[in-house]
Amino acid sequence: MREIESVIKKTGMPKSVPFIIGSEIAERFSFYGLRSIMVTYMAVAFFNPSMNPLLTAEADAKANEMSHLFVTLAYFMPLVGAIMADWFFGKYRVILFVSIVYTFGHFMLSVSGSSYTIFSMGLVVIACCAGGIKSCVSANVGDQFDKSNENLLSKVYGWFYMSINLGGTLAPLFIPLLKKYYGPEIAFGVPGILMALATITFWLGRKKYKRVPPAGINKENFFTISLYALWINLQNVVLKLFGRKPGQKVWEAVGQKYSAKSIDGIKAVYRVLAVFAFTPVFWALWDQNLSEWVLQATRLDLTLVGNFKILPEQINFINPLFLVLLIPVFTSFIFPFLEKKGIKPTPLRKIGAGLVIIGLSFVIIALIQERIDIGGKPSVWWQILAYILLAASEILVSVTCLEYAYTHSPKSMKSTMSALYLLGISAGNLLVGLINGNIVSKGFFSQFTGAKYYWLFIGILAVSFVAFLLLAKRLPEKSYVGVEETVSDE
Repeated sequence: MREIESVIKKTGMPKSVPFIIGSEIAERFSFYGLRSIMVTYMAVAFFNPSMNPLLTAEADAKANEMSHLFVTLAYFMPLVGAIMADWFFGKYRVILFVSIVYTFGHFMLSVSGSSYTIFSMGLVVIACCAGGIKSCVSANVGDQFDKSNENLLSKVYGWFYMSINLGGTLAPLFIPLLKKYYGPEIAFGVPGILMALATITFWLGRKKYKRVPPAGINKENFFTISLYALWINLQNVVLKLFGRKPGQKVWEAVGQKYSAKSIDGIKAVYRVLAVFAFTPVFWALWDQNLSEWVLQATRLDLTLVGNFKILPEQINFINPLFLVLLIPVFTSFIFPFLEKKGIKPTPLRKIGAGLVIIGLSFVIIALIQERIDIGGKPSVWWQILAYILLAASEILVSVTCLEYAYTHSPKSMKSTMSALYLLGISAGNLLVGLINGNIVSKGFFSQFTGAKYYWLFIGILAVSFVAFLLLAKRLPEKSYVGVEETVSDE
């Protein structure tokens, strides 16, 4: 009887899960609540407080630059957070410590007042902390399961994914209202309160977590082996320059120092990176829905129906809402329909289609901006249509890339691939931040204002898409699903 009870306990949902899911909802609410209002707030409060129409374009560019640099840092830090957790401190300690500092960052925003310095410092703190725990939280979910209840893992990750989108949907609806009726201090303070609740909720589950101890520095990781291969290659180049015969071939030399499985994993990473090379351009366009598109919404007719209007900062709730709604449409209807028609929706075809669809969403945004540039005030429904297309493109590119990375990399490289994928988001936002910074400094890109700005990114996407088509035919396929390995995951 006791043995049966033990089995029932082991196959039940871990008691730690509600604490993880609850804290994730609150953390995502705080993050997306901040992002929903930060661009419009900075554009006016810091860069154009006099509301001078002649300064609008420059103020928007400065706000956009800061927003994208914020995201650049937030998506670079998961790499640092993963290293700190896996090699030195463990996931629990990293998540708890970073969450406390995260809350303090929100507090800095709420008390910054007219000080751009304090506000900027608060954003840096939040970006470092939000990114620092991003790679740890999802992995911490998996740590709570073992062989006896691994069948429940997909269900929990479904809950986890829904918690992210729940926070991302609700925050843009409520935080802009607080900003309008109670001021920026309250609007920036409430996400801080939510982050404090997330921290407390996570701490309350401390005795229920399964904690995987840090494994120490893994010497056979992607970066170490890649640097060694680069060093061998540089030595060969120098020998050629001096008319001497090069030494061993790169991978032969690397094979004398590192295991064959590690080298195979590194090669797999580079094959996947050939696909990921196109994600920065995708994210450069995608992330503008939380900055440039919000500023555009301030110049639209925001009437939804009758006399009911929404605030411009509320518009980006459309993306997570339709993301949740469209996922079952694609997985249960569109993909099976294409299969029946003899068109196999391979990962590369999905990614290509996603690049086309995000391009169409930007065409709509560019056409809206052309109307605004000549004094028009288009309906917000046109932008909503662009958001729906944006959600569809995210399903085709983002979800597919994560699947592709999982199936085309060995177990020993899966966490590396997750970090590198997030670095693609960072790189895309860095590109947009640099372009906006160039506009502010009256550089080459200053000619791309108004609708020309969006057409510029459509052009960048078009060039990237052509390169993708040329490369997709040459990418070797090697699936690692079901392949057993003895190499531990870094």
